[in-house]
Amino acid sequence: MNKKRVLVVGLGNMGMSHALAYTRIPEFEVAGVCTRHIADKQLPPALADARRYSTFEQALTELRPDVVSVNTLPDTHAEYAMKAMEAGADVFVEKPLALTVKSAEQVVAAAKRTRKKLVIGYILRQHPSWIKFVEIARQLGTPLVFRMNLNQQSNGETWAWHKRLLESFPPIVDCGVHYVDIMCQMTPAKPTRVHAMGAQLSDEVPLYNYGMLQVAFDDGSIGWYEAGWGPMMSETAFFVKDVIGPKGSVSIVMAETAGSVKSDDINAHTKTNQILWHHADMSKPDERINMADEPDHDALCEREQRYLLKAIDEDLDLTAHMNDGVKSLRIVMAADESVRTGQVVAL
Repeated sequence: MNKKRVLVVGLGNMGMSHALAYTRIPEFEVAGVCTRHIADKQLPPALADARRYSTFEQALTELRPDVVSVNTLPDTHAEYAMKAMEAGADVFVEKPLALTVKSAEQVVAAAKRTRKKLVIGYILRQHPSWIKFVEIARQLGTPLVFRMNLNQQSNGETWAWHKRLLESFPPIVDCGVHYVDIMCQMTPAKPTRVHAMGAQLSDEVPLYNYGMLQVAFDDGSIGWYEAGWGPMMSETAFFVKDVIGPKGSVSIVMAETAGSVKSDDINAHTKTNQILWHHADMSKPDERINMADEPDHDALCEREQRYLLKAIDEDLDLTAHMNDGVKSLRIVMAADESVRTGQVVAL
């Protein structure tokens, strides 16, 4: 079997999870890893044979990989993805796809021009519980009301990581693309306008570290999302995932683990535990769908890379996937513009 040789760029929380995911898939081989301070990086035994690089350009030129996995800070996502595709590699890139909508569109155009596969790291799309959540929401009628958040009380190393992310994006952009993408999967309607507000709760960061957005769709659906990072954040109701429609509502709940899951636990970002389905006509009692055996974060990263493998091997048409990545970015970037200008932004 000819394995697909992978270059993993960025070895932070997500990068390391993805790097190890490749080692668990026989069709992949991690040929190289790249991060700025590679000399100081302790690698796990599974990555011991990977060549080490401190610069992306050198790694790309010397390795000539089949696949490049981009897990760096957002300001390099678009540049690295395009360079990789131009060099003949298929690409996995963590969200958000780019710093601007225009750059994101350029990345998608490069994928089409080079005929390379581009998979964006929307991890919730590979999660069986979230797939079920979307499926039920689509049965609730029109319009829909989306209520979602993810606030993270971060301290120590986690707060340091969030401060690095805040050099590029506020939480409603960095995290918001996930949940706006979920909204867009639940309704095929066109987003029409966005209004958002933010607050800078720390002088340690250059941007507002708390934000809330509202988005309206042309079928009458509306949604809000809020996200905040930092040691000051409340852990009360930090995880809300709730959709309401004329025929009822569906919610992701963490009933059995309430009080035991902390908001800075990376598994809490995807954990569901239960899906609660309420029927407005009372034709059925409320249904509690048990999701306690769902995959953890590392298993979800592996599912993302298996989807990339499937896209390559079966030549999947990723046009809709890529366009959705641009669409969700357009909404959260409009939210950021709204925070900065104080105005409602039309889409």
